[in-house]
Amino acid sequence: MIAGLIKNSFDKYYNFPISFWEEIECKGEILSVGKEEILKSRDKTENYLYFIVKGSAGILLWNKNNFVCTDLILEGDFCCDYFSFITRLPTPYEVLTFEKSQLFKISYQKLTDIICSSELEDKFWRYATSALYIDKNLQFMQSITKSAAEIYNLLTANHPNLIKRIPQKYIASFLGITPQSLSRIRRK
Repeated sequence: MIAGLIKNSFDKYYNFPISFWEEIECKGEILSVGKEEILKSRDKTENYLYFIVKGSAGILLWNKNNFVCTDLILEGDFCCDYFSFITRLPTPYEVLTFEKSQLFKISYQKLTDIICSSELEDKFWRYATSALYIDKNLQFMQSITKSAAEIYNLLTANHPNLIKRIPQKYIASFLGITPQSLSRIRRK
């Protein structure tokens, strides 16, 4: 079941065979976590790659005296501090669930062992990093060329239940505005 969900999510970048994802599924585990559960603390190294089966999470960056939300992630997508995961270094990012969530989790070591023993190793890392680059670059372009209201409208058009599921303070932070400004946008 998990292998199929992960495959569906990754197929838009590269169509790996289901057997590849089944091997990954066998080495990982399913876990249920509560609302606002910290999956990775700031200034620590990310040791797990998560796939959100049900729920939502975010990537938060420590900035002087509070966290800024840099990414909103819903079910059907991967979640972790990718920079730390790839470099094996601690970062100021925190990974947090926004609601009760069901996650598939695999350790860096187990994932690396599977991928390094596969003929698909090079393709996996290349397509995974390309996917991350594309997603982050699109997010960056939108943050520069669109207003907070336009980005909010895109978010709600693509994910209509987003507002009910993710606390307003994180959505506002993601948009780079105050919760009060978000309230004004929502009223319009």
